[in-house]
Amino acid sequence: MQLHTYFRSSAAYRVRIALALKGIAWDAVPVHLLKDGGQQKAPAYRALNPIGLVPTLVDGDTVIPQSLAILEYLEETHPTPALLPAGPVARARARAMALTVACDIHPLNNLRVLSYLRGPLDQGEEAVNAWIAHWIAEGFQALEQMAEGPDFCLGGAPGLADLCLVPQMFNARRFNIDLAPYPTLVAIDAHCQTLEAFQVAAPAQQPDAA
Repeated sequence: MQLHTYFRSSAAYRVRIALALKGIAWDAVPVHLLKDGGQQKAPAYRALNPIGLVPTLVDGDTVIPQSLAILEYLEETHPTPALLPAGPVARARARAMALTVACDIHPLNNLRVLSYLRGPLDQGEEAVNAWIAHWIAEGFQALEQMAEGPDFCLGGAPGLADLCLVPQMFNARRFNIDLAPYPTLVAIDAHCQTLEAFQVAAPAQQPDAA
């Protein structure tokens, strides 16, 4: 199994945590989002992943883009330990929290969006930073109410929501966001960081970290 990944991509980070939790062996294929004008834009990579984003999972002849689709695939092909709780209500809650990060926060602060703000829209760093802070705050305010804590977003084991939250907390710190208003999220992140699967998946531990 191969994962086309970038050390600082929070979407790839989610998948790396899942692979570690499930004990799945995999090989990293680094795709640098800044070098060479963005290696994700190269024709060979676009042939693999037409949207030109990371991560992309390659499992034999199966090629899967999009982190949440990859996580669902891993859950179905390697069901233990489970990333989703038992029961439709709890599973829906877990997905809702994960999607709050993956659909409502992260895309608005992704590299290509920030590049478009800075480039064609000619926005300065003050405006870009305000944009980043606004959308992270919007999402974190909701997640602070949705998450159970104190150790995980939902239940007594790491799951889909935690896999999305922890990388977004990394992003928030990278963008110097004040996390004081979100004590539940901070506590969940701190506990997850004590677990080996989260530690080995961290950006600084990746072979392409720079």
